[in-house]
Amino acid sequence: MLRISEKEDFDARKREVEAVVATWRESVERVPAAVEREFRSKLLISLIYHDAALEGEVLTHSEIKAATDTSIISDSSLIPAYEDITNYNAAVMVALQLAEQKKKVPVGLELIRQLYGVLAPKAKSENFAYRKDNPLHRLYYHNIATPEDIPAAMKKLDKWLTSDDYAQLTPIERAAEAHWRLMEVFPWLDQSGRLSRILSIMILEQEGYPLPVIHSIDRQAYYEALRASDTRELVRLYLEAVETTATSSMRVYEEAAAYRGTGRSGARAS
Repeated sequence: MLRISEKEDFDARKREVEAVVATWRESVERVPAAVEREFRSKLLISLIYHDAALEGEVLTHSEIKAATDTSIISDSSLIPAYEDITNYNAAVMVALQLAEQKKKVPVGLELIRQLYGVLAPKAKSENFAYRKDNPLHRLYYHNIATPEDIPAAMKKLDKWLTSDDYAQLTPIERAAEAHWRLMEVFPWLDQSGRLSRILSIMILEQEGYPLPVIHSIDRQAYYEALRASDTRELVRLYLEAVETTATSSMRVYEEAAAYRGTGRSGARAS
């Protein structure tokens, strides 16, 4: 849950989170691969659950597992959000795989389209056509670009993502501002919110940061951050998300180490 007061020193808060991330990186180096994989698997389920909640959807653990676990045979017609879940999970996997490449993948319009093509497969056949009107009913109520301004706005975003201004930001600031700027354009009617969050995940993963999960309890704060005139509030949310994942994972690692120390871990510690 978001817990930063307005009076708190923002720069001090950023330094605090960076210190936590540095400790987290050290702990990841020591944890057994099996423990890391198990935590990562649970973290991704949590990500899907909370991301859906930000979109106003309530999913159960069994629904998420049925849509993402290939070993489970299920009737997709029984789960209304099945396609969205599988596409979202696939897009996140692509983002994580690209982030792990030794040669850093440029963050720009080409990448945005690549991720969107996985998230919304029909977009490919439509040549990634931008929205043609302003939606009357939607979850997001911040100001967005008019349809005629979208092509120029996306070119401007692409230019910013390769600029010195972008490079000079911290990774968390880059993730938050890229998210905020893409949502300001809102290029596609379907899945622009999820696309923006996946883009931010990749930006942070490229720089060796924990996977950020914006929790459902911060849903209202998230919407308000998008309506703000700058990215400060969204940066706050990402600081919280990164720190929460880091501290949660380190707690799991410590518990696993303690369990192994009892001599009862067996194959789980391998």
